[in-house]
Amino acid sequence: MANQSSTADDTRQFVRFTVGDEDFGVDILSVQEIIRPVEVTSLPHAPDFVEGMINLRGSLVPIIDLCARLGFPPRDRGEETRILVVELEERTVGLVTGPVSEVLQAREETIEPAPDLAAEIDENAPQESAVQKNAAQGNAVQGVAKLEGQLLLLLSPERLFSEEETKALQSVEGKEKVAAG
Repeated sequence: MANQSSTADDTRQFVRFTVGDEDFGVDILSVQEIIRPVEVTSLPHAPDFVEGMINLRGSLVPIIDLCARLGFPPRDRGEETRILVVELEERTVGLVTGPVSEVLQAREETIEPAPDLAAEIDENAPQESAVQKNAAQGNAVQGVAKLEGQLLLLLSPERLFSEEETKALQSVEGKEKVAAG
């Protein structure tokens, strides 16, 4: 199965960004755009990781705090905070990240599957992270790229949400379309 972001020499491109103190990458083909933070309208009864909604050129986009979603401590927002607007199947979602540093290429042979340890749930942990919660449906970290002495965690935006959360996001979007129409 060929990956759409692969080039003739089996190189994939990723947008590199920071969440917490970790570097992540997401396939460039899933990124619609990168924007600076804008005013977010809160949604009542939304999960903690959903900051609210923004109006992006006439489309309402749910905004997800990746620190909260991935179980990292909250961080102060600064000049380098960005929102990655990504396409997830049939919906658009904004992911709040730290600095977005570059688009990089990784050869297929430098990418390893996510280690099983990243998917294990620690029963004694006070709060399991979203990555751990998502282990049952497929770890949100889909792999690890080994790049010149450092590791880049490759995030699969499609795996960030449980089936129930995906349905909730879709129902919010359905309400948006009615309200916007």
